[in-house]
Amino acid sequence: MTAMPQTDSATGSTPTRSSIRTPRPWLVVLVACAGQFLVVLDVSVMNVALPSIRADLDLSSLGLQWVINAYSIAFAGFMLLGGRAADLYGRKTMFLAGLGLFTAASVVGGIAPEGVWLIGARAAQGLGAAALSPATLTLVTSAVPAGAARTRAIATWTAVGAAGGAAGGFVGGLLVDLLNWRWVLLVNAPLGLALLAAAALGIREGRATAGRRLDLPGAVLVTAGLATLAYGIVQTEMAGWTSAATLLPLLGGLALLAVFAAVEKRTKEPLVPLGIFRNRAVSAANAGIMLCGASSFAMWFFMTVYAQNVLGYTPLQAGLALVPSSLAVLVGSKAAPRLMAVTGARALAVTGVLVAAAGFAWQSTMTADGTFLTTILGPGLLMMGGIGLATTPLATLATSGAAPGDAGLVSGLVNTSRTMGGALGLATLTTVAAATHVPPGPGSGAIGSYDPDALSLVPGYAMAFRVSTGVLLFAAVLMALWLPRPARKG
Repeated sequence: MTAMPQTDSATGSTPTRSSIRTPRPWLVVLVACAGQFLVVLDVSVMNVALPSIRADLDLSSLGLQWVINAYSIAFAGFMLLGGRAADLYGRKTMFLAGLGLFTAASVVGGIAPEGVWLIGARAAQGLGAAALSPATLTLVTSAVPAGAARTRAIATWTAVGAAGGAAGGFVGGLLVDLLNWRWVLLVNAPLGLALLAAAALGIREGRATAGRRLDLPGAVLVTAGLATLAYGIVQTEMAGWTSAATLLPLLGGLALLAVFAAVEKRTKEPLVPLGIFRNRAVSAANAGIMLCGASSFAMWFFMTVYAQNVLGYTPLQAGLALVPSSLAVLVGSKAAPRLMAVTGARALAVTGVLVAAAGFAWQSTMTADGTFLTTILGPGLLMMGGIGLATTPLATLATSGAAPGDAGLVSGLVNTSRTMGGALGLATLTTVAAATHVPPGPGSGAIGSYDPDALSLVPGYAMAFRVSTGVLLFAAVLMALWLPRPARKG
């Protein structure tokens, strides 16, 4: 399966043939998807390990927050820079560099003697993930020619990435129960080394913008802006939305991004050509991906804590309970290419979001005495099946409208939209849940086998799912109006 070489319209350069035409395109897809699975998995895999980390390293609650947030901030903040670097310096180069840093940082975190080492290692992991992740989608789209085959490849990439986020609770619970929390990080070492060997042997180098230079001022501004904004978002969980600790970084991040936009307008070789957002497919699809990410990332968090704190599941049992939802997103993502051929990308994306919204609405009826079938399995299948159906056409639309020289940039945008959407959604919805928290009344005792403090969490979780339902309904309307309609035949 091969693709014709393409010429970068901005530079007139021809991409290296080896990265776009490869004798083994599905090996490239396999390696790229495995890399994406690893970095998305590490967004959520640490959650169930936090109690063990607290006991072993004597970390405070704030320190535990930064075990999670250091990774997310570095991942989101450096994503666009990683995407453009893949275009300029080579997709294979950035994949190998990012994976190498991610693997090495995982080892340092796994043997960390104290909390500061672990938090630093998590930040380095996030930096490696930001270099690796945009390269994965670019490798997929450059290895497989445009058309049905590429759509299937993007569906595989989407499904594997979604499964990485979904599998975090299960994998973390399994490793903590069977071994200890350090193996949540150390397991990345053998996997990373195997992937490095496969990538070094199975992927050939290629870049789409030979001769161009990196826009260093733009890179510094957008990275600082996104990282500062991400920092402000995660501060909401600890300080609330109205405190100076939250507002200052949020406003500072927005100001840096505004300066970045002004600089890019005047730069001959910008990091992000702002004209790319005039492409409706790119801008509308990224908006849809961000809104879907805002709901789906939070879904995994709330379902995990609901299963453990309210229904009394162990970490491993909670992970197992969410396996059907993980499979649903895989099935939805893999079914999407065939359905797209019948309905079109736009219609399928809207339909998938509406299916997910129905699942979130069902989940918002959760109670403290819910059963597995009615409060986890049924709504989970709808939520994640719908997200799977929607994300594949959105990623296809976002990447198909990009010029060859902007492939890595657009891949970085897709990943940034999903990651930033997830961070913003989780921070917002946890604030909503906390505000709706109903403290147990004085003298309340346990009801049956239920802890009254756990029971008081349910109204907040239910409200978070109701808000998510509204977000997805808004996303469906936005995509129906904004996504480009398919061209009429004849």
